[in-house]
Amino acid sequence: MRAFLVLLKKEWRSFFLSPLAFSLLALFTFLNGWLFVSLINVARLQASSRSLVYSFFESGWFWMALLTLFPVLTMRLFADEKRTGTIEGLFTAPVTTTQVLLAKFTAVWLSYILLLTPILLFFLLLNLFLPVGAGVHFGELCSAFLGLVLIGALNLALGTLASSLTNHQMIAAMVAFVFVMLHYFLGFMHQFSVVPDSSWTSALTHFSSSEHMKQLSAGLLDTRAMLYYISFTALVLFLNFHVLEARKWRA
Repeated sequence: MRAFLVLLKKEWRSFFLSPLAFSLLALFTFLNGWLFVSLINVARLQASSRSLVYSFFESGWFWMALLTLFPVLTMRLFADEKRTGTIEGLFTAPVTTTQVLLAKFTAVWLSYILLLTPILLFFLLLNLFLPVGAGVHFGELCSAFLGLVLIGALNLALGTLASSLTNHQMIAAMVAFVFVMLHYFLGFMHQFSVVPDSSWTSALTHFSSSEHMKQLSAGLLDTRAMLYYISFTALVLFLNFHVLEARKWRA
């Protein structure tokens, strides 16, 4: 446990000592702030049956910014270690592959959650200026944030796997982007099914991150979706472990 915490602290420090962290935080906050203000202005001009939380997390602009985060956050995790040759020393240190993998993944996951916090602040600040009962529903916001945390875990695991497959950061970013987008667009395949409401269509819908977010941003917690993201994240990390172990034995 101590080795894991030491590695986690090292990864966390290296991320925030780089200009990448603050650049991502500023850009992601600006884009989501612009979207948030735009949706408020639209709501002022015309009434809608959808809540602000639902409209925000359903927006294509939000998803475009979110999906771009994962390759950028994960591209250096193992690729940079391979490029500089420090991964050999890491594997010969008195730490296990599991500790190294989980420390890197946890560090980037916590960094991702930190990048999401301004979105929460947008909604909480809005509640301060609205009459009681007219603000954002807290249950919808919490369930949507939980969904983002779980969706992020899966996509970051995919990005971590991509980073362990190469020693070039840009290649790792491109592979991670392909992995992330394949999973995202797999969830849209149910819209092209020739048999609506079939078991095949229902199975494809289960992969849809956007459909899960629609339910969560409406305040509907689905344990099946939560189990899917947790189990799929664990599976990807398991595959990543074996990729690193293969590299370790070759070294």
